[in-house]
Amino acid sequence: MNSRRAAPASDRAGRWDVVLETQDPVEFRERVRRLRTGPRPADLSELRIDTLCGRLAHPTTYRLSRYVPSDA
Repeated sequence: MNSRRAAPASDRAGRWDVVLETQDPVEFRERVRRLRTGPRPADLSELRIDTLCGRLAHPTTYRLSRYVPSDA
């Protein structure tokens, strides 16, 4: 698994909440597009994309997470 931690994780205490986990690449791309181009575009530094590479019996899974800072 290849995870890329965005800047907020190192700047502020918080956690990554999974927004979407799917094996459908079209659904995944559409959700990311909506987050980027919606009426309140997401700060891309607060999004994390994980691609869990599939092998034989396990298809590739795409996971989209959003950084949620702690209330502290």
